[in-house]
Amino acid sequence: MRADVYTLLATLLSRAPDRDTLAGLKGLSGDDSAIGKAVTALARVAAETTPGEASREYDALFIGLGRGELVPFASYYLTGFLNEKPLAVLRGHMRQLGIARAAETKDPEDHIASLCEMMAGLIRGDYASALSVADQDAFFNTHIATWAGHFFADLEGAAGSRLYAPIGTLGRAFMDIEIEAFRMASASSGTMTAGRTTQ
Repeated sequence: MRADVYTLLATLLSRAPDRDTLAGLKGLSGDDSAIGKAVTALARVAAETTPGEASREYDALFIGLGRGELVPFASYYLTGFLNEKPLAVLRGHMRQLGIARAAETKDPEDHIASLCEMMAGLIRGDYASALSVADQDAFFNTHIATWAGHFFADLEGAAGSRLYAPIGTLGRAFMDIEIEAFRMASASSGTMTAGRTTQ
């Protein structure tokens, strides 16, 4: 379930949703939890959004004429500049874990979509084997926990966010759960297994 949420966030933050993706979002349903309410809101807005509107919103938020309303990179959020030390640290960690940037990817690896994709892969074991909770914790806390909550809060409240506002809410709520789950796991006897820290 955790990997599925990371994959959803990675998909929606890497590109504007097309017609099929919007149709899939329209079919989602949530419960009364913070994440469930965000999913319900996302489904409602997706049902009212055309692919063209989604594309224009994505471009305004993340691309723009010089830059978008938001700059979704760890280096920028942590230092105020792109391609800084957080990116170098991430690249070193990626080498240790056997993760390489796809040849067709133009953005630096510390883009929030890439980090979410990596977390999903680390949970599922896509790169080698599924990481232990402690190893997932190390990656999450080094590269994501320090800034992603702020980014998702900014996305939630951005002037240009309509479809992406509930995505921001979903991401912010999920980051809060991940932080607390990893904290609880590190304080426990170590019997929890990968992929079940938010159950």
